[in-house]
Amino acid sequence: MHTISVIIPCFNEEEALPVYYEAMTKVMEQMDMAEFELLFVDDGSTDRTLGILKSLNERDERCRYLSFSRNFGKEAAIYAGLGNAKGDYVAIMDVDLQDPPSLLPKMYGILENEEYDSVATKRSTRTGEPKIRSFLSESFYKFINRISKTEIVNGARDYRLMKRKMVDAVLEMSEYNRFSKGIFQWVGFRTKWLEYENVERAAGETKWSVRKLFLYSLEGITGFSVAPLSLASVMGVGFCVLAFIMIAVIIVRTLIWGDPVAGWPSMVCIIFLVSGVQLFCLGIVGEYLAKTYLETKHRPIFILKESKVQTAGKAAGDSFVGSGVNAVMREKKSGEESHEDKTVKASA
Repeated sequence: MHTISVIIPCFNEEEALPVYYEAMTKVMEQMDMAEFELLFVDDGSTDRTLGILKSLNERDERCRYLSFSRNFGKEAAIYAGLGNAKGDYVAIMDVDLQDPPSLLPKMYGILENEEYDSVATKRSTRTGEPKIRSFLSESFYKFINRISKTEIVNGARDYRLMKRKMVDAVLEMSEYNRFSKGIFQWVGFRTKWLEYENVERAAGETKWSVRKLFLYSLEGITGFSVAPLSLASVMGVGFCVLAFIMIAVIIVRTLIWGDPVAGWPSMVCIIFLVSGVQLFCLGIVGEYLAKTYLETKHRPIFILKESKVQTAGKAAGDSFVGSGVNAVMREKKSGEESHEDKTVKASA
């Protein structure tokens, strides 16, 4: 019997958790052909989220949890969940029921009976969403698909069901600045898309403001395209050519008509224009440089405060921690210690 691990990131979701658990329980009862693991990831919540997760764990052994030391963001929560999931199939699902659990049986059936490695979902409509937010989202998808070689599907959700081999491939992408929608597409594998109409939150309030969505979109742009850097270079070359043309025009006009050079107002406007373009280009370079700087520091993607998980080959309470680099270092250190222990035993 296959095991399905469901990763549920949570941040201040005390209102949504009971509603989600009730809805998910019905789906699990329906899918009696598989075992389930509900892996909740508490992303540094400040309300009663962690307490509710502990209660669920005591009531139902299928409910396990990870709790971060602070808010590291949804991307870190997804990565932590993928690293700790023990299932043959792994799903990612929002706790607010905007990702309908009722689709899970269909998704599982597709992976079992068809030659796909992943079943992903996307919204066919944006009913109930503010118009300005819908416009900005549509614009983002159009823009990033023009400048990136990795296709980001318009309306794509994080809600998907994956086979273990795809999960392992995603975990190899241990970068600090994460954009899951791009990572899922970049690793490849055959994916089938299911569409559904937009569903409003079952409880609680959204944590995604327009500002946060804008910053998240920058992660996607800088993570999967270098087109902005090329734009900065092209603009620099363009303004150099324009400057030479203007110099030639001024020299010719002065030699033929003897006209004096235009006064200070036009000069000030030109200086402001060129300075603005320079600062814009420096900002683009700085954004990429900052991302590179953060990657080279090799900070962990998340830090666990406490957990209750059971992964393959690990005891309850142990868990996959931090980034891929740190994990490799720990494994190497562990291997060295084991070798030393064997040497001591042999000499004894």
